Amino acid sequence: MRSRMNDPMRRWKLSQMDLESLARWEDYSRCKDEMFVHTDIPEAPWYVVESDDKRSARVNMIAHLLSTIPYQDVRPQRLSLAARPDSRGYTRMLKELQTEVPDHAATL
Repeated sequence: MRSRMNDPMRRWKLSQMDLESLARWEDYSRCKDEMFVHTDIPEAPWYVVESDDKRSARVNMIAHLLSTIPYQDVRPQRLSLAARPDSRGYTRMLKELQTEVPDHAATL
């Protein structure tokens, strides 16, 4: 959370609720554990993803999710890219006539 507080590109991800949640972390965890006890059933199991390393967590979750879906290998159809047709006189609109979004990222 500290890194989010000081990073202008990620600050929007942090709210007062997030800061308050630190004081309630054990209560939230206790409630989650209790919920699992009552709702984790063979017909609808909960899956827990270790997420200290976010990149690994994403890869592990995607791999697990895909492993639950039956599929067969499908060979893609062979495609060929035709030559682009000759121009028929199109000229792009002048940028000065368009309303552009300012490049705020360049100022950070």
